[in-house]
Amino acid sequence: MALTTALSGINAAQADLNVIANNIANANTTGFKGSSAQFADVFAVTGVNLNSTAVGSGARMLDVAQQFAQGSIQTTNNSLDLAISGNGLFVVNDGTGVTYTRAGDFQTNANNDVVTPSGAFLQVYPPNGAGGFDTSTLTKLSLTAAQSNATPTTLVTMTSNLPASATVPVNPFSPTDATSYNAATPVTVYDSQGGSHQGTVYYVKTATNAWNANLYVDGNSAGTQPITFDTNGNLLTPAGGNLTFTPLNLGNGSAPLALTVNLTNTTQFGTAYSPGAITQNGYAAGTFSSIDVNADGIVTANYSNNQSAKIGQLALANFNNLQGLRQLGDSRWASSGDSGVAIMGTAGVGLFGSVQSGALEGSNTSDTTSQLVNMIQAQRDYQANAQVLSTDSTLASALLNAVGH
Repeated sequence: MALTTALSGINAAQADLNVIANNIANANTTGFKGSSAQFADVFAVTGVNLNSTAVGSGARMLDVAQQFAQGSIQTTNNSLDLAISGNGLFVVNDGTGVTYTRAGDFQTNANNDVVTPSGAFLQVYPPNGAGGFDTSTLTKLSLTAAQSNATPTTLVTMTSNLPASATVPVNPFSPTDATSYNAATPVTVYDSQGGSHQGTVYYVKTATNAWNANLYVDGNSAGTQPITFDTNGNLLTPAGGNLTFTPLNLGNGSAPLALTVNLTNTTQFGTAYSPGAITQNGYAAGTFSSIDVNADGIVTANYSNNQSAKIGQLALANFNNLQGLRQLGDSRWASSGDSGVAIMGTAGVGLFGSVQSGALEGSNTSDTTSQLVNMIQAQRDYQANAQVLSTDSTLASALLNAVGH
């Protein structure tokens, strides 16, 4: 009896050591969650009223319980490295189904899809076209479609001061004759294909408090518009400050360039000509350059034309019983009947934690000191049960020797 009981204790201690060894082996594994061995006593069924004198039959492993405590977060220089601070798991799809992970060491594959090191696709909620995200469906996060189309310039806003003391030029206006105009403001504009063109507004004083604005693009005239100022030097006409010019056919296959120049903050004071801020709403086509991921898991693509766009929001999952998840290796889990179905959501909402970009969550067994203490205890348990085996063997030998004599 004692032999089998001690043997069960040895087996239990050995199982405990195996679990601890696995925890220590994964002390540097990104997103790893350690486990602890849980045991139960073995008690043979006895007859009625015999429990008071019955002795247990040893120990057995009851469960290897996963410990989902937060691991330490280490910063990196990679924007595709992601860490969750708080509850939640990243959702990935390896082509055979959805699985879950805390390991955020993502990278891109040959098709510029964001994947785990083992090739599973990171899942996000796609943009819904209304500034938000469609949380009813999941899709892989891909950077191949992250391109920014060209947008033609339609509005140019200029701020400047025209000198009130300027004289009316003698020569008829010509952009090639600097004496025929009083000031000029250049601006770069873009056509519908993203091509850049040099635009210039030439200011010609025509009378007291009256001017003409002449717009040229690549040397081609888009027309002339009059502007006037009141006696305080503030813009009087056009109302609203918008000058609408004739659309220009640039001859390169793009749509005609129709420009409106807004001069709302243009003044006519007694000081010299002073150009101010100039903005325009067009830009060239852009290629993907980088991504940003905020604390809510919103992924923003940045482009070479200084534009940006939201291309997805990270999907996070949680479970009523995390310990019921089925381990798959590679720091991934699958749902099971014990875990329940996945509760889907997004970072920072409800019980879900926040996402940190440029960081990785380390193993929650990285503190090997506590694991070594557990190992010492398991080793003592093993030695104690081995001593029971040795003692029982010695007693059995003594008994056999006594009977033999």
